[in-house]
Amino acid sequence: MKQLIQNLKSGDVTFIDVPVPRVRERALLVESLVSLISTGTERMLLEFGRSSLLEKARKQPERLKRVIKKIKTDGLFTTLELVKAKLSEPIPLGYCNVGVVREVGRNVVGFSSGDRVVSNGPHAELVVVPQTLCAKVPDNVDDEAAVFAVPASIALEGIRLLNPSLGEYVVVIGLGLIGQLAVQLLVASGCRVLGIDLNEEKARLAKEFGAECLVIKPGESPVERAFSFSKGRGVDGVLITAATRSNEPIEHAAQMCRKRGKIVLVGVTGMNVPRDLFYEKELTFKVSSSYGPGRYDPLYESGIDYPYGYVRWTAQRNFEAALEMMAQGLLDTEPLITHRIAFERAPEAYELLLKESPLGILLKYEGKVDLSVKTVEFKKREHREPEDPVIGFIGVGNFAKLVLLPALRKTSFARLKTIASAGGISGAISAKRFNFERATSDYQEVHDDPEINTIFIATRHSSHAELAAEALRKDKNVFVEKPLSTDIKGLVNVIRAHETATGKILMVGFNRRFSPFIRRIKQAVSMRSDPICLSMTVNAGFIPSTHWIHDEGIGGGRVIGEACHFIDLFRFLVGAPIAEVYAATTRRHSQRDDDKVAITLKFEDGSIGVVNYFANGNKAYPKERLEVFFEEKVIVLDNFRKLKGYGLKLEMKSLKQDKGHSEEVRKFIRAVKEGMPSPIPFDELVEVTLATLAVVKSMKEGEPVKMSKMREELERAISKSES
Repeated sequence: MKQLIQNLKSGDVTFIDVPVPRVRERALLVESLVSLISTGTERMLLEFGRSSLLEKARKQPERLKRVIKKIKTDGLFTTLELVKAKLSEPIPLGYCNVGVVREVGRNVVGFSSGDRVVSNGPHAELVVVPQTLCAKVPDNVDDEAAVFAVPASIALEGIRLLNPSLGEYVVVIGLGLIGQLAVQLLVASGCRVLGIDLNEEKARLAKEFGAECLVIKPGESPVERAFSFSKGRGVDGVLITAATRSNEPIEHAAQMCRKRGKIVLVGVTGMNVPRDLFYEKELTFKVSSSYGPGRYDPLYESGIDYPYGYVRWTAQRNFEAALEMMAQGLLDTEPLITHRIAFERAPEAYELLLKESPLGILLKYEGKVDLSVKTVEFKKREHREPEDPVIGFIGVGNFAKLVLLPALRKTSFARLKTIASAGGISGAISAKRFNFERATSDYQEVHDDPEINTIFIATRHSSHAELAAEALRKDKNVFVEKPLSTDIKGLVNVIRAHETATGKILMVGFNRRFSPFIRRIKQAVSMRSDPICLSMTVNAGFIPSTHWIHDEGIGGGRVIGEACHFIDLFRFLVGAPIAEVYAATTRRHSQRDDDKVAITLKFEDGSIGVVNYFANGNKAYPKERLEVFFEEKVIVLDNFRKLKGYGLKLEMKSLKQDKGHSEEVRKFIRAVKEGMPSPIPFDELVEVTLATLAVVKSMKEGEPVKMSKMREELERAISKSES
């Protein structure tokens, strides 16, 4: 199938061939009939993409500040590589779609195959959308009208925040697509409406919808007209639907409001709010978030609805309300349609955005899509030596795109065959970008392909053990991004699969032990005769509680998902087994406690190590600092950029961070090609995983945990699985 994407670096809008996406739980697979270009949002994306790097920075000052901070902590070259990678990643376009349900995921309620639905799906022949961001289209509402339900919901959510009552005076600043819909909704609710815009034609259209209108020139104030409109009292509320960098809309809104008036921002404007006006009039100012409650909430967008009795108007229920207004003839969308263009000619529509000032551009979908096409070819098979690794890659999240895939591309002696992602689009984009032969939405194809002898797994944490074990049973070499497993059961599964995979390598992405800085430290401490003391401070940074990594069933928590890195690092530097772990967390912290933890590790040779993993620090402070104390010497490593020895001659600097990712992948691929042992012994992978699970156990119980007890628990679990 085809999907529309935009290159953020150049602004170019093109098609990409994408495998048919796999429908997930509580979601629908929808075949598109018509989609609507959001002229405001998508024009901004187009202009942003076609601007220079300097202009991009000026348009996003907050992101520029974050980039500057990152340069200070991580180095110029590391930061520039990240920015370049982000801009090189194309993005899907569109969020207003009407289509027919072709497949229903597990646990979907209220939808069936064949239903005609509106959703926030992108411009693509097939889309997968959560059931909570879909609504059935009434029989008397046609496709071209129904597709406006999404922008109408954006307008409706702004109006709900404004909460106007019958007979109130409301101003709509900005008469683009959302502004025109807002005018109609306000008029239908019994409000007196004044529409303001720079464009005379848009003002004329709003007048036809029942508003009084004012066409102003840039820099001209509409305040006097607003007072005249409200009989000299000031308006009750202002809905700002304009898109501008100017601060004038908010200033004008504050000036034209009555005392205790309300202002709601739906569009994009300057945000230098004039405090004196707001203070004197006790004005209320709110920013409306998209189409309603649930948008941007990972739980809601996974298909789990809010209780009707507690959240009356969710995003989905706003869709339904907009559709009902259309069904009753209270929302007229026909005058908003300025162009109808076949989907195959979609790039032409984006040129219209810059040349004209259209309201509604519809993309019409004609042909049937073959739902069986789960794989798309991008290049012909490369000729390789028989012993060369043939790669299958499963999971294409940010880490894979920014770190693993670039490192893999650098290895010249691997054949990059298939990349798999359930959604299809991320796999297709990455396949083209990183020179894979094909992309698929069915990961099973990677496991079942007899040519593929090496699999990379970069999915969410809870699936690592199962996918790694399955790959081993299929007689593949496996590189699985950390963690290896989130529980004992998964670890047992991997151990048993590894026993049957004779001669195959299992590798976990513990990259820090492959950093040149760590190798220098390892060399320096290798001749010691006494135990060493290690201290690692990790300024981990805050991650919202709604993020999947905090979900024990998916991410396993930040200790399992991230702190495992430093347990492995200590195990590598000490070179002796871990004997005991103890973990202390904060108590009753305002956010959460399990991502602020001090981990103490005791080793069988007497060495000790402390990992201070704290998520409540500041991003301006470097992320990682390692200190090694031994035999009247100290080694300090700052953020994998600067290494200095005290009491020994040791110094090393780099203009960019090197945490060992490229070297880790290179060593793994070479080991596969040459039939060498795994760069990390399997026993150490099991030990570090077990120690990480012991840390979680200690956090919960508040007591030290001996590794001998954990090994006994593991042996019992293995015996139970065998029986």
